[in-house]
Amino acid sequence: MTFIRWIMFNNQIISLLVACICLSSRSVATAFLAPPSTPISTHTKSSSSLHASSTNEGFLQVSRPDGSEHKLSYRVVRPMNLSSQQAAPIIALHGGPSIPSNYLHPLEDVVPYRSIVFYDQLGCGKSDQPTDISQYSIGDSSYGGILAFEYMKSVATATTNNEDDAKCLSAILSSAPSNVAQVEGEFVRLLDELKKTHSKDDGEELTDAELEALFQTNHQCRMPEMPPKLKEAYANAGTVWRGTDAIKDYVATPPAEGASRMPSSMIMRGEHDFVSEECIEPWKSVFNTKFLRYKTMKGCSHHGLFEDGATYGELIDSFCAEYD
Repeated sequence: MTFIRWIMFNNQIISLLVACICLSSRSVATAFLAPPSTPISTHTKSSSSLHASSTNEGFLQVSRPDGSEHKLSYRVVRPMNLSSQQAAPIIALHGGPSIPSNYLHPLEDVVPYRSIVFYDQLGCGKSDQPTDISQYSIGDSSYGGILAFEYMKSVATATTNNEDDAKCLSAILSSAPSNVAQVEGEFVRLLDELKKTHSKDDGEELTDAELEALFQTNHQCRMPEMPPKLKEAYANAGTVWRGTDAIKDYVATPPAEGASRMPSSMIMRGEHDFVSEECIEPWKSVFNTKFLRYKTMKGCSHHGLFEDGATYGELIDSFCAEYD
């Protein structure tokens, strides 16, 4: 399966999640909203292990274009607020590549009141791990942002859109590059800078482990120790879809002429993020919306959610509130 078809398959998954939120798919929506002790359909599974009635977990049955079926793990925080007219729910798309969604769970604490839907993409976390890996490709770091953009573009270029269908009100791309080769080049450039500025007194070069640690504390997560939840997510990254060679030529492109307007969006990154300003600047030329905002979190790098959760949550919640 090509990268574009994998994007399309994930678009179907996002559409399914949106349908669940808007209660247009009753059987699955019931699973989202049901108390953890309530029996639900055979395609879902609920758990009472986390936060009782404030959180529901389970599985959705999804079909790939080749006809095979797999279980997709989801987690819904504050499910009773899914239909809120004051605070629209958020669907969180994790990155990686292949880092499970649990590293995004701190959003629950910094974005109050809203329902938040997390899910593990196939090959990640609790979702199924397809074995025919030769048929698949996956995106780059902060892949969730690329996936969000491609989903919105597919909706904007759809030939038919039902006015009653669910609509994306706004989107936030957090540390998402618009060009895979460009961010790979930035990664190499930053490594070279670290080598030059942190050379040893005896003239020996830094070991790979030392260089990796420096990169982590400077451009990935600027904290003395990597937070346990983030460390756990990296340690349990999926093995089915990893690496960037398959999409090394990916460059975001605008929707076709005549497409409908994409939702208002915000592009955010950390001041010391390896996804540099140059890596996010091109988003301006591919979003066909009049309202595209840029935000840089001072003192942060790639994982601003952990480095300054309060500011991160405020940026997200206040931006979303403008379009509720």
